Amino acid sequence: MNATTEPLPDTMPGVRLPGDSTAVVDTLPVPEPGPGQVLLRVGASGICGSDIGFIYHEHKTHRGVDGPAYRGVVAGHEPSGTVVQAGPGCRRFGAGDRVIVYHIAGCGLCDNCRRGFMISCTDPSRAAYGWQRDGGHARYLLADESTCVPLPDELSFVDGALIACGFGTAYEGLRRIAVNGDGDLLVVGLGPVGLAAGMIGRGMGAARVIGVEPSQVRRDWADGLGVFDALASPEEAAETVGRATGGRGAATVIDCSGSRPGRSLALENAAEWGRVSLVGEGGTLETEVSDTLLHKQLTLYASWVTSLPAMAELAQNLVRWGLSPERVVSDRFALADADEAYRLAAGGSRGKVVLVDGDRS
Repeated sequence: MNATTEPLPDTMPGVRLPGDSTAVVDTLPVPEPGPGQVLLRVGASGICGSDIGFIYHEHKTHRGVDGPAYRGVVAGHEPSGTVVQAGPGCRRFGAGDRVIVYHIAGCGLCDNCRRGFMISCTDPSRAAYGWQRDGGHARYLLADESTCVPLPDELSFVDGALIACGFGTAYEGLRRIAVNGDGDLLVVGLGPVGLAAGMIGRGMGAARVIGVEPSQVRRDWADGLGVFDALASPEEAAETVGRATGGRGAATVIDCSGSRPGRSLALENAAEWGRVSLVGEGGTLETEVSDTLLHKQLTLYASWVTSLPAMAELAQNLVRWGLSPERVVSDRFALADADEAYRLAAGGSRGKVVLVDGDRS
């Protein structure tokens, strides 16, 4: 499998993040795939909240990483596109195949990698697209074949880019708390991941989906999606959840806010024997233990992204449910306008911001 679907140029545009609240478009060489690698023509690449928090404003580190997590590579860990060239040894994907890229390439040998959770690989060879190796904010992307999953024909490249991180994160968090038609789902924080959680929760059959978000702009955007049965500000949350659930609270809750107040609100509005999923990055957790946790018999889950098999499963489920992730996208930009795109994403966009490649989106 080494055929090419199109003539390849020598250079391409690619976006880097200097860490000073700007995005810079460079001219870079088009890479060639080696053994077990595929070259993608990127159709869409999302901007993630972690890109803003850890890279865009300043290059931060996190636990287990020596020095800044971002290594000056092409940014973007939410890509999807079309294979244009496959290197030696590729057996599953070839030229013309549409794929989503799981955004971590792990060692492939540890227990976490064998379970498909390359996100939790601790081997020094672990590298995240857009952080330690070139990512999706470019015309072409060099990816390990082992990190690719099929993008169904029914879904767009923008759909695929959203599945690559935000929707996958939401799906894993909802799987952990076993969302189903026996109870209601409360989503705290209606940024892109929270919107994804609401949409997927609807697909998984939650009796009612309730959203809480402090921003009126984001509540209005969420309301237009037709996903949420009720929406509230944090100040209105207790009354809204109580009214929607007959005073019981929500059987399943997912916090996507990544904030101490949001997490406290999630716990306080969970029903007895409720299940609460924490997926928002950063911040702290503060709660009264006896009445809030023990006496309500709550179960808490912490979830970091998802696995490779679950990401492939989600793509198929979205088709089965008739749901399109790109509905949560409020703004699309070309690669050349990456600086404007990042300014909007960092400044409070209504929904998701993505970079697209013309008619490939």
